[in-house]
Amino acid sequence: MTDHTFQTLGVSEPLLRALATENYTNPTPIQGKAIPAILEGRDVLGLAQTGTGKTAAFGLPLLQRLSQDKTVAAPHQARALILAPTRELAIQINDSLKVYGRHLHLRSTVILGGVSQHKQVEAMRHGVDILVATPGRLLDLVRQKQVRLDKCATLVIDEADRMFDMGFIKDVRK
Repeated sequence: MTDHTFQTLGVSEPLLRALATENYTNPTPIQGKAIPAILEGRDVLGLAQTGTGKTAAFGLPLLQRLSQDKTVAAPHQARALILAPTRELAIQINDSLKVYGRHLHLRSTVILGGVSQHKQVEAMRHGVDILVATPGRLLDLVRQKQVRLDKCATLVIDEADRMFDMGFIKDVRK
């Protein structure tokens, strides 16, 4: 993977511009393997240590695929769902996606517990391209019919092992 660049992996021009602004020049091993596979529409299970660029490994191709598919999310729906075990990680993922996707016209939001759900419900009113959520609050809003996942085409479970260790396995299955 030493000669690969984000461009040779097939990353689109708007994402390349955002990466250049962040001084990301060469993909990490997890990015080099995951990005082309995800761009091809394949399912991926990625294992890598913290700090190796896993968020970009799934985030860049997710953003690219969503931007190329002109489908519009209906009210209360998300086109892609990213589950994270903690509030902090969910916020971090959403922040990273906003940085990478700064030149794209995609909407994302975060749904997590411990704060008022009012702003989260408002954010979902018109639908979003990407929903980053923790399992507990997500299930609450699904039960309240404030979030619908029936049209969601992509699912990312970030830190699945940690999520299962924290007891979220039943929530994830649901």
